[in-house]
Amino acid sequence: MRHQPELPVINQLPVDLARGGFMRTLLRELSGTLQDVVGLDQAAGFVAVVGQRMGEQINEMYRTAAGGDRFNAQQVGEVLVDLKRRIEGDFYIISQDDEKIVLGNRRCPFGDDVADRPALCMMTSNVFGLITAENLGYAKVSIEEAIARGDEGCRVVVYLKQSPESRSADGREYFSEELGQGANLDT
Repeated sequence: MRHQPELPVINQLPVDLARGGFMRTLLRELSGTLQDVVGLDQAAGFVAVVGQRMGEQINEMYRTAAGGDRFNAQQVGEVLVDLKRRIEGDFYIISQDDEKIVLGNRRCPFGDDVADRPALCMMTSNVFGLITAENLGYAKVSIEEAIARGDEGCRVVVYLKQSPESRSADGREYFSEELGQGANLDT
């Protein structure tokens, strides 16, 4: 008679599979597959569409919670930092004036899974751009440094007005839906 090895109790196995890690891995694999199959630009385009929809929902959540219509420029900066804090990012305002908000970031909400997945930066661009434009009328988001591209941290500039500086910066422009122009997804 053969001796059967003792079977492990499946639900007591030390498997690191929490919901947050699972979701980050899912996004990493999805964005990596998109980058490999359709290329970085097309992958960034798909992520941008998702980011726009998420930006609309997040903007509405903040507006509803605040009980108001639109946020002013200072409040927009606070919303951008707060929403990233809530999803475990570590964004902070480096400087802010009437022309732009310059943000830094020490920790990506996607964690280490963002490495080599720069398409995921379109999520930040579109969420920041949509929220800023829907509250202030216009935004141009320039991601100057990104953890996903191998930089130590992120540096994101959100231009609040069209200016010679904003026009010369790389990035995406966003316009308020209320102005009837919609988001401009061209760079």
